[in-house]
Amino acid sequence: MESVIELDALSVRLGGRDILKALDGKLTGRAIGLLGPNGAGKTTLLHTLLGFHPASSGTARVFGHDIRSEARVVRGLLGYMPERDAFIAGMTGVHFVRLMAEISGLPSREALERSHEAMFYVGLGEARYRKVESYSMGMKQLAKLAQGLVHGPRLLFLDEPTNGLDPPARRRMLKLIRDLREGGETHLIFSSHLLRDVEECCDEVLILRDGQVAAYCDLEQERRANKKFLELEIRGEAAPFMSSVSALGVECAQHSPRRLKMVLQNGMEVSDLYRIASEQRIQLRQVTYKQDSLEDIFLKAMDPGADVGETRQPSPRTGDDHGRL
Repeated sequence: MESVIELDALSVRLGGRDILKALDGKLTGRAIGLLGPNGAGKTTLLHTLLGFHPASSGTARVFGHDIRSEARVVRGLLGYMPERDAFIAGMTGVHFVRLMAEISGLPSREALERSHEAMFYVGLGEARYRKVESYSMGMKQLAKLAQGLVHGPRLLFLDEPTNGLDPPARRRMLKLIRDLREGGETHLIFSSHLLRDVEECCDEVLILRDGQVAAYCDLEQERRANKKFLELEIRGEAAPFMSSVSALGVECAQHSPRRLKMVLQNGMEVSDLYRIASEQRIQLRQVTYKQDSLEDIFLKAMDPGADVGETRQPSPRTGDDHGRL
């Protein structure tokens, strides 16, 4: 699978401080979430990939192009929706987007055509001739998305795209992001402090803490693995039931007289548990999938006692810390 971004011991030093510290990792997802608390280095990483900050050591590659030796090529591949507003007073929405398209290298006529298309795409077609300063917060966010998309980038950076939006505007923005992901033409880097938004839109997540990689998560693999991680509420004698399922290779632990946790092995199904329970005259009162949410993963990565600087590669539930009982 083609790498979208490769981080190769990337370090950035600004104002005498180490902001990014030897980041390593390979990201291949269609939509990649970038998470971390304030000051973790998320925006610095985006700005470094964009060429705003020089790497003090190491490097990174975007679709195989080195950000240090091929900076111009890399910038041509990228679109950027910044967190902060950066509009020009007195400009209409369509002319602002047109200017951004021209700055990105499009000829004037094509830039104008594409700016109209982008404004309609994000839902601002009827407001494209209004001055940007008259837009609501949600409309300004959509205009920023339009200017990031107008030149057809291969990779679009979204820095806090739902910041400050009311619920209807947030849902609209997230739908646009999902549509972009599923369209297959543009990859996304979604930087946010809202875990739910990232979990809803992304298939891969990189978590930063104190300028280092705190955790990596392949959300799609996590979701598939969750189907084998169960919590059971039983009625009856637990010990014989646990002995029988353990003999089949099921990892099992008892957390209370009536509650068990299990990790099924390949080839095992929930129906097998019901069969064994029937043989042991055990009632299965409730069977639920135990899913580690992105919030669980994030909180573990933020644990002061957790290792920082090591990428947690996705692995089967029975082999990683989320699968242990």
